[in-house]
Amino acid sequence: RQAADGQLGFALQLRERLPRVWELLHCGDIDVRRACTIVDGTDHLTEETARQVADAILDAAPRLTTGQLRARIRRLCVETDPEEAQTRYETAVEDRRVVIESTSDGTANLYAINLPADRAAAIKHRLHSGALGLKTAGETRTMDQLRTDLFLDLLESNHVSGGPNRAMVDITVDLATLTGLTENPGELAGFGPVIADIARQVTAEQDKAEWRWAVTDPDTSRVVHTGTTTRRPTTALKRLVQAQHRTCVFPGCRMPSGDCDLDHTVAVKDGGTTTENNLAPLCRHHHRAKHQAPWKPRRLPNGDHQFTSPLGHAYTTSGIPPP
Repeated sequence: RQAADGQLGFALQLRERLPRVWELLHCGDIDVRRACTIVDGTDHLTEETARQVADAILDAAPRLTTGQLRARIRRLCVETDPEEAQTRYETAVEDRRVVIESTSDGTANLYAINLPADRAAAIKHRLHSGALGLKTAGETRTMDQLRTDLFLDLLESNHVSGGPNRAMVDITVDLATLTGLTENPGELAGFGPVIADIARQVTAEQDKAEWRWAVTDPDTSRVVHTGTTTRRPTTALKRLVQAQHRTCVFPGCRMPSGDCDLDHTVAVKDGGTTTENNLAPLCRHHHRAKHQAPWKPRRLPNGDHQFTSPLGHAYTTSGIPPP
Protein backbone atom coordinates (compact mmCIF):
# COMPACT_ATOMS: atom_id res chain seq x y z
CA ARG A 1 0.00 0.00 0.00
CA GLN A 2 2.79 2.45 0.88
CA ALA A 3 4.63 1.75 -2.37
CA ALA A 4 1.41 2.32 -4.33
CA ASP A 5 0.78 5.57 -2.44
CA GLY A 6 4.29 6.74 -3.33
CA GLN A 7 3.85 5.96 -7.02
CA LEU A 8 0.44 7.65 -7.15
CA GLY A 9 1.75 10.71 -5.30
CA PHE A 10 4.64 11.01 -7.77
CA ALA A 11 2.22 10.79 -10.71
CA LEU A 12 -0.07 13.45 -9.23
CA GLN A 13 2.90 15.75 -8.60
CA LEU A 14 3.84 15.49 -12.26
CA ARG A 15 0.37 15.91 -13.79
CA GLU A 16 -1.04 18.55 -11.45
CA ARG A 17 1.88 20.37 -9.81
CA LEU A 18 4.68 20.22 -12.42
CA PRO A 19 3.07 19.61 -15.83
CA ARG A 20 6.13 20.73 -17.81
CA VAL A 21 8.24 18.09 -16.08
CA TRP A 22 5.60 15.53 -17.06
CA GLU A 23 5.77 16.70 -20.69
CA LEU A 24 9.55 16.20 -20.85
CA LEU A 25 9.23 12.77 -19.23
CA HIS A 26 6.42 11.80 -21.60
CA CYS A 27 8.49 12.87 -24.63
CA GLY A 28 11.54 10.96 -23.41
CA ASP A 29 13.71 14.08 -22.98
CA ILE A 30 14.34 13.19 -19.32
CA ASP A 31 14.15 9.86 -17.50
CA VAL A 32 12.29 8.91 -14.33
CA ARG A 33 15.33 9.53 -12.12
CA ARG A 34 15.64 13.13 -13.28
CA ALA A 35 11.89 13.68 -12.92
CA CYS A 36 12.05 12.31 -9.35
CA THR A 37 14.98 14.62 -8.59
CA ILE A 38 13.01 17.68 -9.73
CA VAL A 39 9.84 16.62 -7.87
CA ASP A 40 11.70 15.85 -4.63
CA GLY A 41 13.84 18.99 -4.85
CA THR A 42 10.83 21.30 -5.15
CA ASP A 43 8.43 19.45 -2.85
CA HIS A 44 8.84 21.99 -0.02
CA LEU A 45 7.96 24.98 -2.22
CA THR A 46 4.58 26.45 -3.05
CA GLU A 47 3.16 25.31 -6.37
CA GLU A 48 3.88 28.66 -8.04
CA THR A 49 7.48 28.76 -6.83
CA ALA A 50 8.03 25.08 -7.66
CA ARG A 51 6.96 25.75 -11.24
CA GLN A 52 9.32 28.74 -11.46
CA VAL A 53 12.24 26.56 -10.34
CA ALA A 54 11.24 23.74 -12.68
CA ASP A 55 10.92 26.12 -15.64
CA ALA A 56 14.39 27.48 -14.93
CA ILE A 57 15.98 24.01 -14.89
CA LEU A 58 14.15 22.10 -17.62
CA ASP A 59 16.22 23.23 -20.62
CA ALA A 60 19.41 22.01 -18.96
CA ALA A 61 17.94 18.95 -17.20
CA PRO A 62 18.51 16.41 -20.04
CA ARG A 63 22.28 17.01 -20.05
CA LEU A 64 22.83 17.17 -16.28
CA THR A 65 23.53 14.21 -14.02
CA THR A 66 21.11 13.73 -11.15
CA GLY A 67 23.80 15.01 -8.75
CA GLN A 68 24.31 18.18 -10.80
CA LEU A 69 20.55 18.58 -11.20
CA ARG A 70 19.98 18.24 -7.45
CA ALA A 71 22.66 20.85 -6.65
CA ARG A 72 21.30 23.31 -9.21
CA ILE A 73 17.74 22.91 -7.90
CA ARG A 74 18.93 23.62 -4.36
CA ARG A 75 20.55 26.83 -5.54
CA LEU A 76 17.51 27.89 -7.55
CA CYS A 77 15.24 27.27 -4.56
CA VAL A 78 17.32 29.68 -2.48
CA GLU A 79 17.47 32.28 -5.27
CA THR A 80 13.74 32.10 -6.02
CA ASP A 81 12.54 32.42 -2.42
CA PRO A 82 15.37 33.50 -0.04
CA GLU A 83 13.02 34.09 2.91
CA GLU A 84 11.54 30.59 2.67
CA ALA A 85 15.06 29.12 2.46
CA GLN A 86 16.16 31.08 5.54
CA THR A 87 13.12 29.94 7.55
CA ARG A 88 13.52 26.32 6.45
CA TYR A 89 17.22 26.35 7.38
CA GLU A 90 16.59 27.79 10.86
CA THR A 91 13.79 25.28 11.52
CA ALA A 92 15.98 22.37 10.43
CA VAL A 93 18.93 23.45 12.60
CA GLU A 94 16.61 23.61 15.61
CA ASP A 95 15.88 19.92 14.95
CA ARG A 96 19.58 18.92 14.98
CA ARG A 97 20.27 15.60 16.64
CA VAL A 98 22.57 12.58 16.81
CA VAL A 99 21.21 9.13 15.99
CA ILE A 100 22.84 5.74 16.45
CA GLU A 101 21.62 2.53 14.84
CA SER A 102 22.88 -1.05 14.85
CA THR A 103 23.63 -2.99 11.69
CA SER A 104 23.23 -6.65 10.78
CA ASP A 105 27.05 -6.99 10.92
CA GLY A 106 27.13 -6.06 14.59
CA THR A 107 28.61 -2.61 13.93
CA ALA A 108 26.93 0.75 14.45
CA ASN A 109 26.14 3.77 12.29
CA LEU A 110 26.35 7.20 13.90
CA TYR A 111 24.49 10.08 12.24
CA ALA A 112 24.59 13.78 13.06
CA ILE A 113 21.48 15.27 11.42
CA ASN A 114 20.62 18.87 10.44
CA LEU A 115 24.00 20.36 11.30
CA PRO A 116 24.93 23.95 10.37
CA ALA A 117 26.39 23.59 6.89
CA ASP A 118 29.54 25.65 7.51
CA ARG A 119 30.53 23.70 10.62
CA ALA A 120 29.88 20.36 8.93
CA ALA A 121 32.04 21.35 5.95
CA ALA A 122 34.86 22.51 8.27
CA ILE A 123 34.74 19.21 10.18
CA LYS A 124 34.84 17.23 6.94
CA HIS A 125 37.92 19.17 5.78
CA ARG A 126 39.66 18.69 9.12
CA LEU A 127 39.08 14.93 9.02
CA HIS A 128 40.40 14.71 5.47
CA SER A 129 43.46 16.86 6.20
CA GLY A 130 44.21 14.87 9.34
CA ALA A 131 43.90 11.58 7.47
CA LEU A 132 46.33 12.82 4.79
CA GLY A 133 48.81 13.67 7.54
CA LEU A 134 48.50 10.15 8.98
CA LYS A 135 48.95 8.44 5.60
CA THR A 136 52.67 7.87 6.00
CA ALA A 137 54.91 5.12 4.70
CA GLY A 138 53.90 1.78 6.17
CA GLU A 139 50.35 2.91 7.02
CA THR A 140 48.02 0.11 5.92
CA ARG A 141 44.69 1.78 6.63
CA THR A 142 42.68 3.26 3.77
CA MET A 143 41.75 6.93 3.69
CA ASP A 144 38.18 6.05 4.71
CA GLN A 145 39.49 4.06 7.66
CA LEU A 146 41.85 6.88 8.67
CA ARG A 147 39.10 9.50 8.51
CA THR A 148 36.82 7.28 10.59
CA ASP A 149 39.48 6.49 13.19
CA LEU A 150 40.36 10.19 13.45
CA PHE A 151 36.65 10.99 13.88
CA LEU A 152 36.38 8.49 16.74
CA ASP A 153 39.59 9.70 18.39
CA LEU A 154 38.44 13.32 18.28
CA LEU A 155 35.04 12.52 19.77
CA GLU A 156 36.58 10.35 22.48
CA SER A 157 39.23 13.05 23.13
CA ASN A 158 42.05 10.60 22.42
CA HIS A 159 45.46 11.97 21.42
CA VAL A 160 45.74 12.36 17.67
CA SER A 161 48.63 13.52 15.53
CA GLY A 162 49.62 13.86 11.93
CA GLY A 163 47.10 16.48 10.80
CA PRO A 164 46.41 20.17 11.33
CA ASN A 165 44.30 21.33 14.25
CA ARG A 166 42.74 24.16 12.26
CA ALA A 167 39.60 23.59 10.22
CA MET A 168 39.28 25.37 6.88
CA VAL A 169 36.18 26.65 5.12
CA ASP A 170 36.19 27.20 1.35
CA ILE A 171 33.21 29.30 0.25
CA THR A 172 32.37 31.23 -2.90
CA VAL A 173 30.04 34.21 -2.62
CA ASP A 174 29.41 37.25 -4.82
CA LEU A 175 30.33 40.71 -3.56
CA ALA A 176 26.75 42.01 -3.67
CA THR A 177 25.59 39.24 -1.32
CA LEU A 178 28.63 39.72 0.91
CA THR A 179 27.74 43.39 1.39
CA GLY A 180 24.06 42.63 2.00
CA LEU A 181 22.75 44.15 -1.26
CA THR A 182 21.36 40.82 -2.54
CA GLU A 183 20.38 37.47 -1.04
CA ASN A 184 22.02 35.12 -3.55
CA PRO A 185 23.19 31.77 -2.17
CA GLY A 186 26.87 31.08 -1.57
CA GLU A 187 28.66 27.87 -2.58
CA LEU A 188 30.35 25.82 0.15
CA ALA A 189 33.01 23.59 -1.42
CA GLY A 190 32.19 19.93 -1.04
CA PHE A 191 28.68 20.72 0.24
CA GLY A 192 26.78 22.90 -2.20
CA PRO A 193 24.56 26.01 -2.00
CA VAL A 194 24.02 27.73 1.36
CA ILE A 195 21.70 30.61 2.19
CA ALA A 196 23.07 34.17 2.08
CA ASP A 197 23.18 34.59 5.88
CA ILE A 198 25.42 31.54 6.26
CA ALA A 199 27.69 32.77 3.45
CA ARG A 200 28.09 36.14 5.19
CA GLN A 201 28.59 34.50 8.59
CA VAL A 202 31.31 32.19 7.29
CA THR A 203 33.24 34.96 5.54
CA ALA A 204 32.96 37.25 8.58
CA GLU A 205 34.69 34.59 10.68
CA GLN A 206 37.65 34.31 8.28
CA ASP A 207 39.34 37.61 9.17
CA LYS A 208 42.78 35.97 9.44
CA ALA A 209 42.37 33.55 6.56
CA GLU A 210 43.55 33.84 2.98
CA TRP A 211 40.97 35.59 0.80
CA ARG A 212 40.98 34.95 -2.94
CA TRP A 213 39.03 37.10 -5.38
CA ALA A 214 38.12 36.69 -9.02
CA VAL A 215 36.74 39.09 -11.64
CA THR A 216 34.37 37.40 -14.09
CA ASP A 217 32.96 38.35 -17.47
CA PRO A 218 29.26 39.19 -16.86
CA ASP A 219 28.23 37.63 -20.20
CA THR A 220 30.15 34.34 -20.05
CA SER A 221 30.91 34.02 -16.27
CA ARG A 222 34.51 33.14 -17.18
CA VAL A 223 37.29 34.39 -14.92
CA VAL A 224 39.31 37.23 -16.46
CA HIS A 225 41.45 38.17 -13.46
CA THR A 226 42.21 36.82 -10.00
CA GLY A 227 44.31 37.59 -6.94
CA THR A 228 44.76 37.07 -3.22
CA THR A 229 44.79 39.37 -0.21
CA THR A 230 47.80 37.68 1.41
CA ARG A 231 51.32 36.74 0.38
CA ARG A 232 51.06 33.05 1.07
CA PRO A 233 53.24 30.95 -1.24
CA THR A 234 50.46 29.76 -3.58
CA THR A 235 51.32 30.24 -7.23
CA ALA A 236 49.32 32.71 -9.28
CA LEU A 237 48.87 30.11 -11.97
CA LYS A 238 47.32 27.58 -9.59
CA ARG A 239 44.97 30.22 -8.23
CA LEU A 240 43.91 31.21 -11.72
CA VAL A 241 43.18 27.64 -12.83
CA GLN A 242 41.22 26.87 -9.65
CA ALA A 243 39.25 30.11 -10.01
CA GLN A 244 38.39 29.28 -13.62
CA HIS A 245 37.34 25.73 -12.78
CA ARG A 246 35.52 25.37 -9.46
CA THR A 247 35.25 21.59 -9.83
CA CYS A 248 36.97 18.66 -11.49
CA VAL A 249 36.55 19.14 -15.26
CA PHE A 250 35.66 15.47 -15.92
CA PRO A 251 32.04 15.14 -17.13
CA GLY A 252 29.60 14.86 -14.23
CA CYS A 253 32.19 15.23 -11.45
CA ARG A 254 31.55 17.79 -8.66
CA MET A 255 34.77 17.42 -6.64
CA PRO A 256 35.96 20.94 -5.62
CA SER A 257 39.03 22.01 -7.59
CA GLY A 258 40.93 22.67 -4.36
CA ASP A 259 40.81 18.93 -3.63
CA CYS A 260 41.89 17.95 -7.15
CA ASP A 261 45.20 17.34 -8.90
CA LEU A 262 46.34 20.04 -11.31
CA ASP A 263 46.69 18.05 -14.53
CA HIS A 264 48.38 18.84 -17.85
CA THR A 265 45.80 18.31 -20.60
CA VAL A 266 48.66 17.62 -23.00
CA ALA A 267 51.42 15.83 -21.08
CA VAL A 268 54.78 17.56 -20.77
CA LYS A 269 56.47 14.56 -22.39
CA ASP A 270 54.22 15.14 -25.42
CA GLY A 271 55.12 18.81 -25.69
CA GLY A 272 52.51 20.22 -23.34
CA THR A 273 53.33 23.43 -21.49
CA THR A 274 52.70 24.41 -17.87
CA THR A 275 50.36 27.25 -18.79
CA GLU A 276 46.82 28.32 -18.01
CA ASN A 277 45.44 26.86 -21.26
CA ASN A 278 47.01 23.45 -20.64
CA LEU A 279 46.14 22.97 -16.96
CA ALA A 280 42.88 21.79 -15.43
CA PRO A 281 41.79 20.24 -12.11
CA LEU A 282 41.06 16.51 -12.13
CA CYS A 283 40.12 14.59 -9.00
CA ARG A 284 42.41 11.66 -8.22
CA HIS A 285 39.87 9.09 -9.49
CA HIS A 286 39.37 10.76 -12.87
CA HIS A 287 43.05 11.66 -13.14
CA ARG A 288 43.79 7.95 -13.02
CA ALA A 289 40.93 7.20 -15.43
CA LYS A 290 42.43 9.63 -17.93
CA HIS A 291 45.72 7.72 -17.98
CA GLN A 292 44.62 4.15 -17.32
CA ALA A 293 41.34 3.83 -19.28
CA PRO A 294 42.42 5.89 -21.25
CA TRP A 295 40.15 8.91 -21.77
CA LYS A 296 41.44 11.50 -24.24
CA PRO A 297 41.04 15.15 -23.15
CA ARG A 298 41.07 18.16 -25.44
CA ARG A 299 40.81 21.90 -24.66
CA LEU A 300 38.29 23.58 -26.97
CA PRO A 301 38.77 27.11 -28.36
CA ASN A 302 36.05 28.52 -26.06
CA GLY A 303 37.84 27.16 -22.98
CA ASP A 304 35.61 24.11 -22.44
CA HIS A 305 37.02 20.61 -22.01
CA GLN A 306 36.12 17.65 -24.22
CA PHE A 307 36.74 14.09 -23.07
CA THR A 308 36.54 11.19 -25.52
CA SER A 309 35.85 7.79 -23.95
CA PRO A 310 37.64 4.57 -24.96
CA LEU A 311 34.46 3.76 -26.93
CA GLY A 312 34.73 6.98 -28.93
CA HIS A 313 31.92 8.98 -27.27
CA ALA A 314 32.72 12.66 -26.70
CA TYR A 315 31.55 14.61 -23.63
CA THR A 316 32.00 18.35 -23.10
CA THR A 317 32.23 20.18 -19.77
CA SER A 318 33.30 23.61 -18.58
CA GLY A 319 34.34 22.70 -15.01
CA ILE A 320 31.99 25.45 -13.81
CA PRO A 321 28.94 24.22 -11.89
CA PRO A 322 25.67 25.44 -13.43
CA PRO A 323 24.43 28.66 -11.79
